[in-house]
Amino acid sequence: MGPGIVILFSLFGVLSANVGKQISIEQCCKDGQDRGTDNQDCTSIPLISESTTCRIVQEQCCVAVLEDTVCTSGINMAKGQGGCDTLFTGSTCEIKTTKMCCDCCLLGRAAQEQGLPCDHSLSLGYQCGLVSRACCHDRAPDVETKPLLVSEKLSETATDKDPAVLSNLCSNGLAKCGQECVGNGTCACFQGYKLKPDGKNCDDINECLLGASNCRVGERCINTLGSYRCQREVSCGTGYELTDSNNCKDIDECELGTHNCAPDFECQNTQGSFRCRPKNQCGDGYIQDALGNCIDINECLSQTGPCHPGQQCINTLGSFTCLRNSINCGRGYHVNSEGNRCVDIDECKGPDGACAGHTCVNLVGSFRCECKAGFIFNSVSRVCDDINECRHYPGRLCAHKCENAMGSYKCSCTQGFKLASDGRNCDDLNECESNPCSQECANVYGSYQCYCRRGYQLSDVDGINCEDIDECALPTGGHICAYRCHNTPGSFHCTCPATGYALAPNGRSCQDIDECVTGTHTCSETESCFNVQGGFRCLSFECPPNYRRAEETRARIERSDTIRCVKSCQPNDISCVLDPVHSVSHTVISMPTFREFTKPEEIVFLRTMSPAHSFPHISSDIVFDILEGNVQNSFDIVKRQEHGMIVGVVRQVKPLIGPLNIVLKLAMNYVTSGVVSHRNLVNVHVFVSEFWF
Repeated sequence: MGPGIVILFSLFGVLSANVGKQISIEQCCKDGQDRGTDNQDCTSIPLISESTTCRIVQEQCCVAVLEDTVCTSGINMAKGQGGCDTLFTGSTCEIKTTKMCCDCCLLGRAAQEQGLPCDHSLSLGYQCGLVSRACCHDRAPDVETKPLLVSEKLSETATDKDPAVLSNLCSNGLAKCGQECVGNGTCACFQGYKLKPDGKNCDDINECLLGASNCRVGERCINTLGSYRCQREVSCGTGYELTDSNNCKDIDECELGTHNCAPDFECQNTQGSFRCRPKNQCGDGYIQDALGNCIDINECLSQTGPCHPGQQCINTLGSFTCLRNSINCGRGYHVNSEGNRCVDIDECKGPDGACAGHTCVNLVGSFRCECKAGFIFNSVSRVCDDINECRHYPGRLCAHKCENAMGSYKCSCTQGFKLASDGRNCDDLNECESNPCSQECANVYGSYQCYCRRGYQLSDVDGINCEDIDECALPTGGHICAYRCHNTPGSFHCTCPATGYALAPNGRSCQDIDECVTGTHTCSETESCFNVQGGFRCLSFECPPNYRRAEETRARIERSDTIRCVKSCQPNDISCVLDPVHSVSHTVISMPTFREFTKPEEIVFLRTMSPAHSFPHISSDIVFDILEGNVQNSFDIVKRQEHGMIVGVVRQVKPLIGPLNIVLKLAMNYVTSGVVSHRNLVNVHVFVSEFWF
């Protein structure tokens, strides 16, 4: 175990994970060692804590195990093969470490062969020096069972002092040894540790790194503090368990009760397994089966000649009996009444005879059958066997299916056909005669096809019944009707809102009813009727003071009706004369709720009498503005030219969801030399319907 890890243990002790679970530094290192043992990538191992310190400990403990493993392989290769240069190619960290340990071991072995001291003064790395000295002594350095003593320099220094003082260095604690003091102020280390250069503290000896372990073939060396352990690389297998001494021990399933023997059986342990033995043993003349049952042994068959010559063996339960031989007649003969000779058996005697309904002819010692049509005599079984005509003459007897019958055969047809009058061919069956379909039926060869009238579709379940097509539920159902779609058997019909609309002649669209034209409105004589989408509005517009209603109104705003009030000042009313507002107009416009609003919609046109190109020496302009009512900035005004005149176009730039009533207050400012000379106000009453039509 490297000294760096020991320092981490003393510095950090226990880590506190961010998630609230206390994880010790030993647990972090143990996890890293396990992953290094499994040859995992130490730079990308899963973290068991969010602590940075735990992550560092995991990686370093993992790296330490991997370095021990690769260094041990280099030492073993140097000891076993005596060379390194031709065995390693590449520049990975593992190859470099393995080659370093191999080369340093060869250096120690060379010093031993040349009689040079093992503790040379070469400026080698710490790990290389340890490996070189270990291979020179051909054992692990500093692993003696006796405590390691302090350096000679310390001993020489101690010799010069008073003996009484030296004898008290251990008792009075002046020696300050890391592990134990052995007298005269000399420090020593426990087994598995080595004394540091300071002569007081001790370092763990990595027996695995130095090749000083006694692990056998098939075992992996794992370093521990002050010692090491050998771990099998291959598991023991089924029926065995690994003991603390790293040996495989048989598992006694019978003692542990992990066997599956039945109640009538007893468990008998074997190496790596167990056997189930029946509790009840069978007597002589019986054999026990796998279920524990006792089965009689037929000694007459299982033994060779249990009886003497001239005797007949007869099996009995659990034994056998030997009887004297009697006259045995062959097949077709039997012993006569005197019992002294064999005579022929007439097999044809009896009501049915030996031929079972066929003609029987007796022969000496035998018989034969004259079979009926459709049968053939079997000389082995000596009976009349049925002839399978369908198998002997495939495809030649029946048009579709052939079914064998006793002494004959019969033909049948597949579904959709019926047997013809000759009993062999098949005619098409007109299934439509039995009305199998719910609506329409078309006969086809060997089958039939159902189809449906318009507005229905054939069922996917049985292919016979017709189901109504719900046109309103189809993917395009939302566009079949303008408002609502109502499904009916085999068809559908559309409806419009209860008031304000009527169904169009096409039966799908909804048309607005102009209540102002039809006279179905409820406006009084003092109110004006304005038609809107799906209804009407009764509005009354009064001109403000100093204004009068114009006698005649020119249609300057399209798509609406306009009421215009012009300024009419009283004599000597200076404030009225100076007021820049020359006219106040009211107009009404009705719009639907746009289903798909993709671009600005032009709704109001403010036409002026000013030409687009005025005289160059006159600096004049017309400025359009929205003063009030622009909800969510849903409208704007753009100025453009039409037919050589200036026109202000009010556009809807954002969708509006009805029902909604808005009053847009618009201004047309006539600007001369940067000053508004006069203006006209237009109040646009916008009614947005809740429908898109």
